[in-house]
Amino acid sequence: MTRHFTGLIAGLIGSAALLACAAPAQAKAPPPLQALSPADIDPVGLLPPPPADGSDRQKAEIEELRAIQATRSAARLTLAQWDDLHEDATLFAPTLGLKFDLAALPQTAKLLAIVDNDQEAAAKVAKAAFHRHRPWIFDPSLVGCPRGDKPDPLTSYPSGHVTLGYSMGVVLAALIPDRAADIMARASEFADSRMVCEVHTRSDIVAGQVLGTAVGAMLLKTPALQPDIEAAKAELKAAGL
Repeated sequence: MTRHFTGLIAGLIGSAALLACAAPAQAKAPPPLQALSPADIDPVGLLPPPPADGSDRQKAEIEELRAIQATRSAARLTLAQWDDLHEDATLFAPTLGLKFDLAALPQTAKLLAIVDNDQEAAAKVAKAAFHRHRPWIFDPSLVGCPRGDKPDPLTSYPSGHVTLGYSMGVVLAALIPDRAADIMARASEFADSRMVCEVHTRSDIVAGQVLGTAVGAMLLKTPALQPDIEAAKAELKAAGL
């Protein structure tokens, strides 16, 4: 996957701005749900609490990040850093190729914008409820991806990137069933990048996988979205995807 990513990166840099649905800063209030309702998705009830600070499990998770930092390759870190900057549907372009051009796929872009909105709303509710410290609070030497202008460390659980990757991955896998395995493998790789970046622990990743999968599955079953789903499916097939 990393080798394939390297071959496509030059063609994808310009496409990163095509989708205007990237998540806003964590400090902002979550967006209102568009397709789902609070009765459909209860992220706090769905997810177990993260490991407590100072617990053996929490300490083991920090040790795992130290081990990743010590053994990661330069190529894998480069991919993780690219993934860090692509918290939107373009994360699947390394897998689906240059045909996955959302500027030329308006029906798909419309549907994925709804997915993005509702997964972000769910993830932010959970982050605010669990209020978990980022890994670097416990070990400042954990460095992989830039922390940017987000000084608030209490946003670790669940991972927002992973929630997005899995919610979109589940939906895209249903839209392009012949590529479902590749799409979900890419979602998993995208999730692993958060640990390579040293910005999330294992339980943050698992929580994002669970929440993202739940959001994606519920959106696929939402009656009001069925016309949008069918339109996106037809559009992707016509584009050779």
